[in-house]
Parts: sequence; C-alpha cells; structure tokens
Amino acid sequence: MLDISLRVRVHVETLLAAQNDMGVCDAFEQYALVGKPDAMNAPHPPKVAGIDSTVPAPAHTVAPAAAGGTSTSAPANPPAPPGAVLQDRLAGWVSDLTTLHELTERLNRTSALDDAHQELLRAGAALVGARRGLVVLEPGDGLGPDTTVGLGLARADLGHIETVPRSALSYGRFLDGPPGAENGIAEPDLFAEEGLDPRHREVAARLGYAASYALPLTTESAGRLGAVVWLYDEPAEPNERQRHLVGLYARYAAEHLARLLELERTRASMATMSDELLPARLPRVAGVQLAARHRTGPHGGGDWYDALPLPDAALGLAVGSVTGAGPSAVAAMGRLRASLRAYAVMEGEDPVAVLSDLELLLRLTEPARSATALFGYCEPAARKITLAGAGHSPPLLIGQHRTEFVETSVSAPLGMLACWEAPSVEILAEPGETVLLYTDGLLHRTGETTDRAFARLHAAAAGAPRALRRDPGALADHVLRSLLPDGLDAADGAEDVVLLAARFE
Repeated sequence: MLDISLRVRVHVETLLAAQNDMGVCDAFEQYALVGKPDAMNAPHPPKVAGIDSTVPAPAHTVAPAAAGGTSTSAPANPPAPPGAVLQDRLAGWVSDLTTLHELTERLNRTSALDDAHQELLRAGAALVGARRGLVVLEPGDGLGPDTTVGLGLARADLGHIETVPRSALSYGRFLDGPPGAENGIAEPDLFAEEGLDPRHREVAARLGYAASYALPLTTESAGRLGAVVWLYDEPAEPNERQRHLVGLYARYAAEHLARLLELERTRASMATMSDELLPARLPRVAGVQLAARHRTGPHGGGDWYDALPLPDAALGLAVGSVTGAGPSAVAAMGRLRASLRAYAVMEGEDPVAVLSDLELLLRLTEPARSATALFGYCEPAARKITLAGAGHSPPLLIGQHRTEFVETSVSAPLGMLACWEAPSVEILAEPGETVLLYTDGLLHRTGETTDRAFARLHAAAAGAPRALRRDPGALADHVLRSLLPDGLDAADGAEDVVLLAARFE
C-alpha cells in the first residue's frame, strides 16, 4: 500500500478505484485538498524518464482580453469551461499514480531478491531520469545476506566503488549514520563539490558519472535494510515531483524486499538444518566408492540418505523420504534416520528386520506420518547388496554392458499398514558397476508422468559417457543435469532430490 504524503493526500488504490467507479470529477471532489499549494496552481510539470506526459495546458490559461473593450470578432482563445484546470491537474496526479501502480505491480511479481533488486533499480532509474545505479543490501540486524547489485555497472565497476571510503558515499551515510534518516541525498555535481573525497573523484571520473541521488531502504518492522543509489552521466538532480514519486516507490520496495529477505533467510535456515541432519561426509570403505548429491526444496523437505560402516567390513546404504514439508518434516527425517542407523548396527545383515523395526517405531511414535525407505546391506568384497524397500523407487544398476532397474518387491510405505514385511532381493554387481539409489523427488522435478520419468532416468544413465562411469560423483552429476537441464538441477524446486551412488571396484 502506497502512503501518499499530505501534499497530494490521495490514496493510490482508492483513487484508482475512483477513476473506474465514480468518475474523475467526483473523485477529485472527495479527495482534493481544501487549500491549493502553489505547486498545484502552476501547470503540471512535463513527465520525464518514461512517465506519460500530462494533458497540455488548456487555452484558458492565456490571459483574456481587457474588460470594457468592444470587438466584433470572437476572441482567439475563448475562456475554458469552469473546472478544466482542476481536471487537468487531477489527470496529472492520476497519471503519476497509475505509473506507480504499474511499477509496484511489476515489483510485486518478483519472487527472488536478485530479481527484486534489478526491478527496483530499473523502475527507480526511470522515475529519476538516471541510467545506472546500485542497491546495497545490508540489513541492520546483522543477519544478512549482504550483497551489492548494480544496474549498468559491471562487477569490476562495483569493486571500484567499494574502494571509496563509505563515509564519502551517499549510501554509506545511510548505512553507517544514525537511524531515522529517510530523506534522499542528492549530489547534483560531484566534481563541483569542494570537499569531495579524492578517491571518490577518481572513481567517478573513471566510471563516468557526475551526479547521484540516494535513498534509504527502511521499514517500520524490519528497520534498515540497505540503500539504493542512481547515477547520472551529467550533472543533474531529480526535481521535487520526481523525488516524491521515487520516494513512494522506494518505501513500497523496501516492504517487498523485507518479505523476500525473510523468505530467503527461512530457506537458508531450512537448508542448513536439513544438511546438518545428513552425513557430514561419506565413509571410506575398501572395495567401493561412494558419492551423494542432495538438493533441498524451498520449504525444506524430508528426503534423506545415509551410508555407515557396519561390522565385518560391511556397509549400510539407505535413502528415504518423509511425507510433508517444513520444519516438522525435517525433524521427522532426522529422527527416522537416527533410528535406522541404530537398527542397522544391531541387525543390518537383515534389511527386512531393519525396516520392520522402523515401521513399528513410526507407527507408535508418529501415527499420522508415513515414509518410504530403501535399505541395503552391502558386502564390498563380494560386490553384493541385499536390499529391502518400503514404497520406494527401485535402484538403478549402471555398468559398461548393462543399465537396468533392480526388481524389488512391491510394498506399501512405512506407516501405511498394521504390519510391514516384504522379501528382500540381492544385487550382484560386476567390477566397475554402480548402484544408484535416489528419492522420488528426482522423478517429480522432471514434471513428467511416472513412466516417462523412469524412462528418462534410464536413458540418462545409459547415455553416460564411459569416462564418467569411473567416478560415481561425476555419474550422479550427469544424471542430474540430464534429467533437470538448464540449471534446474541446482534451482529451488518443490521437491527434495537425493542421489546416492556406490561404485564397486
């Protein structure tokens, strides 16, 4: 919601609604000032920097003929009807507010901090008539993230600006000065200022800007977020009307950035918490190479993996997924993984018993939750894995001469039946073959049906170059990039993704 100052006293959405529902004249009668400031008596200033021009000055602004004279011909400029001047001014206000409405709508459609920064810089540059600028995000609470984003400035240009003492920069006065400063800082001619810092003068000359206008980014709830600066190629400064419009826009932008900042922090916290509940590193076991890849969704999911050494030089491999998202799902995932590790140490050579115990625990302690899991007891010396699965996708065996899904028994997820038990299967791998375990999130992120997603996974694994098959990490990366191209393997998605690859030597 835009907070229009007392100078105009027009609420954005109300005035826009008034245009549609009550007509321009009625809206003006309801919301116009009682007294008319001098700036309002003057013709509305021309629009600049991409803002639509106002209605041209009407003919009645020309002085009428002197009273008392007689003329047989009609005056060249007949008097305008009453109220025309007010209607012209109101049209200018409506044009300004409509522009602000469009700009804030575009900003509101951004869902990432970087996109919001770019939109803020572009819109602000149009409003103040500048070509370049930068936004410095540096939250006052010290929790970050801290970043600097430029418009029309390369990374090296931003580096040059950062070499200038902060006290000599307008945005530094906002970030390091006393709280409560809300007015913009205009530097209309940097090179004409006698006290300009020498380094600032050098950087300005190097980058080719001669003036700047800066605004703070603050909100009542979040406090100081940062500052934004627009740079002019020639000596210039925004006029009063431009400052008013960009000030309104910056206040709304700060509120939007505060929401995105909180969302970004939540995502980072969820990712950190999820990563901390997963293995910090994979064990080193003779005869087998291990690699894992994990992508956490924006809301934090319950997908997990594990690899733990067991007695008799054996190895336990597990992947699973807990229903739900958010902190509760992440916490449930941590409890389930810890329980499975305990059961695997006690009776890992019998994967069916491990999952049966896990089923009983889940049903007694969290009856409203279900989970899928796949546990394998691996004997590297014999290149053998004994597997048991509960509602989980089958692993994929990848070798030089074959790429095939392992046929596991059909079983319901944990927590869905009164008693879970399903037969186990054995995998005998050849030297150089890799067993790939994964969660359903890998398939769901493709956006395909289940059958097509399985087909794409098989094709990606089968098409892996021979050189990549010697490294389980490179093979896992290849599968991710093939199923989720164009950077989608690293982008946030609704589903977690887990891959665990074990290559036998």
